[in-house]
Amino acid sequence: MAGFRSVSAAGRSIQRMLQLRFAQEQPIAGATTSVAILRTEDLSPADFAGLVSRPALTLFLYRVDFNKSMRAAWSGVGLYDGRAHLALDLHFLLTAWADTAENEHLILGRALQTIEDTPILAGPLLMVAADWAANESLQLVLEDIDTESLMRIFDSLPVDYRLSVPYIARVIRIDGARIPTEPAVVTAISGARPS
Repeated sequence: MAGFRSVSAAGRSIQRMLQLRFAQEQPIAGATTSVAILRTEDLSPADFAGLVSRPALTLFLYRVDFNKSMRAAWSGVGLYDGRAHLALDLHFLLTAWADTAENEHLILGRALQTIEDTPILAGPLLMVAADWAANESLQLVLEDIDTESLMRIFDSLPVDYRLSVPYIARVIRIDGARIPTEPAVVTAISGARPS
């Protein structure tokens, strides 16, 4: 059963899959492209240089939302099994960092090709830290986001606009803790009256 660690494990699973595919065929001939997960603070120009060496592809989780199509279904399962189930969509920005525009385009092109070749991560492609269930998987789909919304995302970040591709990782499920059930009634008193 996936727990709270699944949010972190999803990003690390995507990172590892991209690194494996980049190792098979580097986007830029003669250069090793790294794949990194960034926080908002990491995007400040002063900190970024020390964290990621170019060429690189970064994953930035900019939004977490409940999955609208699975919320009701998992609520029903929770009623049956006595624990909460929260289905989530994770919204990532994939951004290329290189010294030339052509190299950034190569990095993004290879990342897009990789994700389209492997749009579903399951089994050994998932990081084990999340305690995934055997039937769980992670689907990666391009996010349909308008230019204005994308620009608003960058307006709120400490970095100028960069060519980026938005992806959704779905469905991440966080299972609640098991609630202990009350023991069955074993004693019945009949004929008692309040005094």
